[in-house]
Amino acid sequence: MLRRGFCTYIVANKRNGTLYTGHTDYMGTRSTQHREGTFAGFSRTHDCKHLVWFEMHESRDAAFKRERRIKNWERAWKLRLIEQFNPHWVDIGLSPVWPLPDTEMFPDLYERCLSFALER
Repeated sequence: MLRRGFCTYIVANKRNGTLYTGHTDYMGTRSTQHREGTFAGFSRTHDCKHLVWFEMHESRDAAFKRERRIKNWERAWKLRLIEQFNPHWVDIGLSPVWPLPDTEMFPDLYERCLSFALER
């Protein structure tokens, strides 16, 4: 479950597809808004609705600054950031738990989480 707090995040339209970087105070609600296309703009136009990366911050200002920094990055750096955090490209907003559970201790739950991975 995604908790309340200051986050910087990346949503994608598909694996290695179009990326949108943003920040929010409540990732759970914002993830749902992206998935449902609630607001007009870049993410809705490009169908960026899969939460593939997020990072918590101590303040709204810190989350905003991190968003602006990442938006200026090269695409390859953003893809590397996602791959390091979420190598299976699981839609975190839909996954029953995050981070992924131990595959040996909870094999069924692990497989269920992977069912929300974006197709290759």
